[in-house]
Amino acid sequence: MSDCGDHCITCSDEGIAMQVERVDERRGLALCLAPDGSKSTVEITLVEPLAPGDRVLVHAGVALTELTE
Repeated sequence: MSDCGDHCITCSDEGIAMQVERVDERRGLALCLAPDGSKSTVEITLVEPLAPGDRVLVHAGVALTELTE
């Protein structure tokens, strides 16, 4: 077994905590802000419903779970 560090063995992406800025419920997408200030469109159907200000863990462009305090 190989050591892959902190990233996915399949695609090499890391999970990133992002904040939801805008939600498009019809398309199942959200515009999210990363800690480094970059923005990404993220697929949110696994964790709907979401609202601006919510935080999610994103991997490979998909929100996997909502993060809570």
